[in-house]
Amino acid sequence: MENKRLLWRSFCYEHQVFERSVPLFQTSFTNNVDVFPYGANRRLLLKRSDVMESLVRQQSTTVIDDYHNRTDQYDGLIYMMLWKLEGEIIPLYIGKAEKYGKKGGNLSENMKGDSGKFCRWGYNYAYHIGDLSAVVCPDHLPEKRTRKYKKWAEKLFETIQTDSPVLRQQTYFWISPWSKDWTGIWKDYGKTSLTFLEYLLIGVASEIYSDTLLNDEGVNRK
Repeated sequence: MENKRLLWRSFCYEHQVFERSVPLFQTSFTNNVDVFPYGANRRLLLKRSDVMESLVRQQSTTVIDDYHNRTDQYDGLIYMMLWKLEGEIIPLYIGKAEKYGKKGGNLSENMKGDSGKFCRWGYNYAYHIGDLSAVVCPDHLPEKRTRKYKKWAEKLFETIQTDSPVLRQQTYFWISPWSKDWTGIWKDYGKTSLTFLEYLLIGVASEIYSDTLLNDEGVNRK
């Protein structure tokens, strides 16, 4: 366990996760998350922070430029939702946004800056913020409140089904392009693809932070 903790800390230090992570949500007070009406039905959604949106656009531009220039350096983006506690990174969710779409060869729609998709953190349903909002905010259809995001909501928020949601503690977001030539959290594996990196990070984090990590895939069943 201690070896895995050292691996985790080393990865976070090397990629400056603590320093480069930003608040995920726009807050008016300490932990009160702003909500706003969205879409034709004006449903209430949790608002992403301005600094989070700026960070995502900045990091995704690196991958988009790589695609258009055909330099083929990056596989896509690795990201993490997290808490910060006494200088430590406490992972809540680890994921990726790949450069190529499902058809292969085309730039993924998730990379194009669409607010509804936004590198998997979009406001549409079937995306993280949209589906989390369906649980936290009132008046969404019951079928949109999935088990996965009920788990997220209970971990992140003091109460749900409210238009004045309050975080249990400030929640942060980190995202970075990932090069296929880089070594991941396990140095013994050498060059690590984005997909393998995600798998390894979730595996290590689930061993150390089993009480906080919200990933279902790639973790041991409890």
